[in-house]
Amino acid sequence: METSMVGIVGSGPAGLTAAIYVARGGLTPLVVTGHPPGGALITTTDIENFPGFPHGITGPDLMDNMRRQAERLGAQMKGGVVESVDFHERPFRLHLGSETLVVPAVIVAVGAATRWLGLDNETRLRGRGVSTCATCDGFFFRDREIVVVGGGDSAMEESVFLSRLASQVTVLVRGEKLRASHAMATRARALSNIRFIYQVHVHDILGDERVTGVRIKHAVGGGIEDLPCQAVFVAIGQVPNTGFLNGQVALDQDGYIQQHDCTQTSVPGVFVAGDVYDRRYKQAVTAAGSGCRAALDCIEYLETGSLLCQ
Repeated sequence: METSMVGIVGSGPAGLTAAIYVARGGLTPLVVTGHPPGGALITTTDIENFPGFPHGITGPDLMDNMRRQAERLGAQMKGGVVESVDFHERPFRLHLGSETLVVPAVIVAVGAATRWLGLDNETRLRGRGVSTCATCDGFFFRDREIVVVGGGDSAMEESVFLSRLASQVTVLVRGEKLRASHAMATRARALSNIRFIYQVHVHDILGDERVTGVRIKHAVGGGIEDLPCQAVFVAIGQVPNTGFLNGQVALDQDGYIQQHDCTQTSVPGVFVAGDVYDRRYKQAVTAAGSGCRAALDCIEYLETGSLLCQ
């Protein structure tokens, strides 16, 4: 084990930004890239809200730039997936199948997986009208008809944001009522260009090259209906990728890692960055910012044995 090495689990914006800062702090970042390398942005098309790219940039290009920058500064990339960990004592152990990495500190930046509807056309039209991020992609559908799928707080947040851009937002809800909090539901219902259709199931997403509509099935009566739209935003939640931790750090009721002091988890020496703890913002730039914070906290911890924020 190199005492200057920091294990970074995940290679999205949070993990690679952490690697850049750890390397500039004089330590050696060892990045376990995970699957897919580059995180969720590797499947994203145009990104127009990441600072520094006046004409936008694709997700794969952004992650390639980040990776090459981290490698130039000395980060080591390790292909594979961490299947389990041992955080009971330092040094910590990261198990990748038959291989074990031993490191004095860890930054967990594995993100969260989107819950999808599971439709073939949903996958085929992803990036061509199918999205899970209104802040990322809503701009492309100004003055268009948009469908949001979901009935919780995240669906209401997406709908309210999209209502500023779209001519019409139609929210499709599987149940008889919204699961969202009273405040979020009231806010969405107050907007004249948001309408709700309850007790429906999305049967298919329509379109050849781009989304042209959705096919819904009504729970009452079983009728099939096609709704025209130019975009479908799936907002049925995310699942943080924390199963491999086996309860060795404190999680909240939904499986997100809990922060304690600064970016430190419940285990001293184990830090967290990105969407694996951030259930609210979930943006590439906020993930990158949290990667910076986790790296600085980690460096301070390894140098002093404590954190000033404690």
